[in-house]
Amino acid sequence: MRTSTFVFLITGSLIFPDCGPVQQNKDNQDSVTAKVQAYLNTYNKKYRELITIANEADWVSNTKIISGDSTNSVITRRAKEELSKFTGSSENIRFAKNFLTQKKHLTPLQVRQLEKILYNAANSPDTVRYLVEERIKAETEQSEKLYGFPYTLNGNKISTNQIDSILVNSRDLSVRLAAWRASKEVGKTLKPGLVQMQGLRNNTVQALGYSDYFTYQVSDYGMTTEEMVTSLKKLVEEIWPLYRELHTYARYELAKKYGIKEPPTYLPAHWLPNRWGQDWGAMVEVAGLNLDSVIKTKPQAWIVEQGERFYISLGFDSLPDVFWSKSDLYPLPAGTAHSKNNHASAWHMDLGRDVRSLMSIVPTAEWYETSHHELGHIYYYLTYSNPDVPYILREGANRAYHEAIGSLMGLAAMQKPFLIHLQLIAEDSKTDEMRTLLKEALNFIVFIPWSAGVMNEFEYDLYSKNLSPDSFNLVWWTLAKKYQGIIPPSERGEEYCDAATKTHINDDAAQYYDYALSNVLLFQFHDYIAKNILHHDPHATNYFGNNEVGKFMKEILYPGASADWRKLLKDKTGSDLSAAAMLGYFHPLLEYLQKENKGRKCTLPEKPE
Repeated sequence: MRTSTFVFLITGSLIFPDCGPVQQNKDNQDSVTAKVQAYLNTYNKKYRELITIANEADWVSNTKIISGDSTNSVITRRAKEELSKFTGSSENIRFAKNFLTQKKHLTPLQVRQLEKILYNAANSPDTVRYLVEERIKAETEQSEKLYGFPYTLNGNKISTNQIDSILVNSRDLSVRLAAWRASKEVGKTLKPGLVQMQGLRNNTVQALGYSDYFTYQVSDYGMTTEEMVTSLKKLVEEIWPLYRELHTYARYELAKKYGIKEPPTYLPAHWLPNRWGQDWGAMVEVAGLNLDSVIKTKPQAWIVEQGERFYISLGFDSLPDVFWSKSDLYPLPAGTAHSKNNHASAWHMDLGRDVRSLMSIVPTAEWYETSHHELGHIYYYLTYSNPDVPYILREGANRAYHEAIGSLMGLAAMQKPFLIHLQLIAEDSKTDEMRTLLKEALNFIVFIPWSAGVMNEFEYDLYSKNLSPDSFNLVWWTLAKKYQGIIPPSERGEEYCDAATKTHINDDAAQYYDYALSNVLLFQFHDYIAKNILHHDPHATNYFGNNEVGKFMKEILYPGASADWRKLLKDKTGSDLSAAAMLGYFHPLLEYLQKENKGRKCTLPEKPE
């Protein structure tokens, strides 16, 4: 194929010869297609080059945080600015718009790439370069403040892992309260940056016609803001009867645990085993399923190595050497001069084979599950890094797909038959299946009002409604009470910014609903695998060694974002997006809890209001 020559300027923009509108007639269809493909080839090559540089800089900023030293953040900011100059260049916007007027001459894959180019451009349009640079600077500084924050408890330095351990294990409410408050101190530091980013994010995308940043993010699903908000409210309403029973159960059980005679109307935030009340699974222990006692005897590297063995058994390749040589998997040794981001994450450095994970693994069941989840992202990266998927489309079919695959493998890794296979529990061990289901619901079901309710509505208010900084904390706790039935242990004024203590508010903005939708998808995938491939009860599966499961997963993973996510779901599972599989999975628990809670007072309304 004959290709045209492109010239890259210092700004990273493209100069494309003869880029004006092409005459619309059948005879020049091949010419149009070839011209567009030449442009896309060059765009993809440069996009990969710049995103690799930006990822490398960002990796250092997350793995080597030195208090008072801005060197890494400056390098990261400059790398991101170069990427944004390219993706948001006026030339790329003009080319993509012009070529999209010729849709009838283009292949579906070309159209999808051009639409993605415009979507990416809206996050950094050249027409408002000064805003883009200010936003990148603000976001980089915010991440450095968040991940480099010196948490202290009773005057002593404490890690977030240690705070989490207190909230999971301590029965002393005064100790829990001190730990919970310590976890929220970072919000004071982060509030000015969040206020700044609120305006910069909105103003940036408005330059390309989006009303606000929330609407921009939602558009990546091919949905309007109204459609997304309505879908998420429906999801909360669908699981609400079960959540209401779980909330009642938690109030009474935790009151008993802490020696409180009268259960509170709402759950005090420091009573729960998670800083944000998003996962209550640690409330429940399942006899015969105490994985921590076994996993803590394993070598440090076992958790990730076992995860790799799981994927290999399904027909995936071994992890590339670069994963092992460049990942940052464990907590920093005591006395290390720098700190790191302890939030688990997976990284696709070069949109090719350079994949890494950032974790702080200690030998616990939680990190065992988390590791399987993060490797789900890693194998998604590796599978759609193939010749059929252009670099710009090397993403999940939608953002929720990525989380769904990670969570799916985390769920599969925790099911009893698989745990027996790994000899993590004895084959003849007796476990309370209903209690196991309860523990799972305290994770998956409890997560929905938090993700689809609190986080989603706060960020909708923040960006779409330009929420006033004078109301950040008021709105945050109003939503927590409405959707989660959780209240702060004492008054939290506007000097605090408890929303900003959640990582995603700062560096994954206006897309937390991805996680809510991913829970729906994961149960659809799991239900299909259990019933149609394994012919197992969805509550008791073992994926290990089943190549048909691997084949099904690869067919979902392979196209990346080159396929329409709705069609992919329908083609592979036979159904549209639906909470039916999730509700079916937990239906036995709803009936159990209704009996268990008989005589107890439900304090949440019959519908969230």
